[in-house]
Amino acid sequence: MADNDPQNAGGDNDSIAAEWTAMIEAAATANVPDAGVDRLLNQDEIDNLLGFQAEESELNNRTGLRAIVDSAMVSYERLPMLEIVFDRLVRLLTTSLRNFFSDNVEVSLSDITSVRFGDYINSIPLPTILAVFKAEEWDNFGLITVDSALAYSVIDVLLGGRRSTTTVRLDGRPYSTIETSLVRRMLDLVLTDTEMAFKPLTTVNLAIDRLETNPRFASISRPANAAILIQLRIDMEGRGGSVEILLPYATIEPIRELLLQSFMGEKFGRDPIWEDHLATEIWQAHADIDAILHETKLPLRQMMALKVGDTLIFDVEPGSPVRLKCGDVLLTEGRMGRTGTHIAVRISRPLRKSKMTFAAYEASASARKDTK
Repeated sequence: MADNDPQNAGGDNDSIAAEWTAMIEAAATANVPDAGVDRLLNQDEIDNLLGFQAEESELNNRTGLRAIVDSAMVSYERLPMLEIVFDRLVRLLTTSLRNFFSDNVEVSLSDITSVRFGDYINSIPLPTILAVFKAEEWDNFGLITVDSALAYSVIDVLLGGRRSTTTVRLDGRPYSTIETSLVRRMLDLVLTDTEMAFKPLTTVNLAIDRLETNPRFASISRPANAAILIQLRIDMEGRGGSVEILLPYATIEPIRELLLQSFMGEKFGRDPIWEDHLATEIWQAHADIDAILHETKLPLRQMMALKVGDTLIFDVEPGSPVRLKCGDVLLTEGRMGRTGTHIAVRISRPLRKSKMTFAAYEASASARKDTK
């Protein structure tokens, strides 16, 4: 006889549910693939799958989907000369800002990283001042960001404010014309020193194209494009802030070969000791110069038929110029004459310059290396 008591039925359901729960836990613990149960991932497993781990900050250490998404990113460490250039910028900018503010200023290089342009624009805190500058020789643009703390510190110092370590509370208002003009003077100084930092490597003119306070209007590249972010910290005895220079990879592409160098001398390819030695050896070298009266071409049959006493007719006159050659290279021309008991040649034309310049020689040498 079946028991139709509702209370007993509820007890049976509870026991069945408890039994199913125990089976699920046992299957999950034993990692049985055919248990037919979908186990949810915890947060650590999700982070490992996606590659978002808090302790990983370097691009080369990223794993999972994050590594796949950022696989197109190029690390600045592949451009070793770039760090040398901006290290030189720190030294130049420290001296320039000390003279500009008439105060003790310390400039330090915080970090050089590779970012996506869109991610950087979305991460800029407001209010801020953004300067879009153009590199004329590279025919592209860059971006300088001045945070609000540094902007108000510059205004405070230039207008004679008292030294204070308290943080200035911003009212959210836009920058005035006077404030923007004062910050622009500092930005002109930063760009001038940046030109000097790049000068041993290449000549470039950097000029401010426009100033913006809204990051949306400072778009100089596509959001997905890679860029190099240089973070500079400027301290003025309790006051200061940060300046960030953003260079899209498209901007520095014309000098990419120069930035791949490991040291500055590699660009010039010069060694003073070797140059002096080479110049000394060249000045002491001996070269044979041939004075050619006339050259003609004869068939081989006629050459083989020549006998003693045969006469060769040259189509020249006594006053015809004589060509001076060193090997196969024609140097100049002259006139035949006599000096005492010696036959002499008086040079009548300046020496011909070689058509092969040093730049053309380097280009041909690199082309030969590429074909090997």
